Amino acid sequence: MADAAAAPRGRSAGGPLREGPGVPEATPATCPCPAAPTCPELGALPRQRRAPLGAAIQEDCRNQVSVILPVHNSESWLDGCLKSVLEQDFQGTMELSVFNDASKDNSISILEKWKIKLEDVGIQVIIGGHDSPQPQGVGFAKNQAVVQSSGIYLCFLDSIIGCQVKREPLESTERYTRWINNLTQGQLLTQVFTSHGPTVIMPTWFCSREWFCHVGKFDEGGKGIPEDLLFFYKHVQKGGRVFRVDQCLLLYRYHPQAATHSVLEETIWNHRVRFLEDRVLKHWASFTIWNAGKQGRKLYRSLSPANRRKVAAFCDVDRNKIVKGFYTYEESEERPKPKIPIQHFREATPPFIICVKMDLTGGVFEKNLNELNLKEGLDYYHFN
Repeated sequence: MADAAAAPRGRSAGGPLREGPGVPEATPATCPCPAAPTCPELGALPRQRRAPLGAAIQEDCRNQVSVILPVHNSESWLDGCLKSVLEQDFQGTMELSVFNDASKDNSISILEKWKIKLEDVGIQVIIGGHDSPQPQGVGFAKNQAVVQSSGIYLCFLDSIIGCQVKREPLESTERYTRWINNLTQGQLLTQVFTSHGPTVIMPTWFCSREWFCHVGKFDEGGKGIPEDLLFFYKHVQKGGRVFRVDQCLLLYRYHPQAATHSVLEETIWNHRVRFLEDRVLKHWASFTIWNAGKQGRKLYRSLSPANRRKVAAFCDVDRNKIVKGFYTYEESEERPKPKIPIQHFREATPPFIICVKMDLTGGVFEKNLNELNLKEGLDYYHFN
């Protein structure tokens, strides 16, 4: 089993994703296309330069690393993004594979300008894309950038420049930034169910082409689809492991036009619940939901009927909720309607699914949890 190679060091590369167990080392002669052999080639879009899905099979991998860059109306950030590629100090062979997803701004002119600069220092640049009236989405653009690339390893770089990260503006998403930078190695897998999303952010991903092909393409559903979260879930489900370089190597920009804002909170919630059921709840005979309030009750209602029957109790610290004694699932068609006991957290029985937001109570919740001497990933998982 081959680990992912060390990422190109500099301002825009990290090394978080690693191949799963049992995957042989990638070699140029066995470098399959992400969609082959089961996915038929998609119909061509009008006026579009597009690599055939078999390209990665037909050609040897010519570079060690391909930097993968999807672009859509990114003129405000492309100069900084491409400058970071230029300033890498990786000593091996590297290329930049760009796929322009119907940009209507000045992105193409900027890309062509930087293509000259990058190739002058030995970084090959491949620019593909289409100019259809509508973009096909981030997942589609990433997949096409991979197909037209030739590297043994793939380093994903969004044009919204995003390892540990430095947020820009500095005051934006403070709790999220603390979370992403301070997870322990073990928590990179145990906290994959939280609302924050992947425990290593998409712009820092680095993995072998063979592992990417094993996991499969990004979802190409377009706007509103959390393609990075779905790929991350597939990675974990297929036995992939997760690592983080504990250096701040990326500038991760927050702005209102980011594609992530098009994904509805309810969409993310539903994917998280199904992933939690598949990865954890199907292995438990019973469990307690920590939080008898709005989020805990919503989780209960979102579960499949079989998993709702496994909920032994809710637990909380709020005396008003505890005094009520139970939660009645009024929407249930069962008769009598299910009534779930509500207990103080010290009287509740693990394992727990915790629906309390972290880093919001001045350390009170964390102190209460630590008092129980439980093991994360065995006795409890965070969901919020």
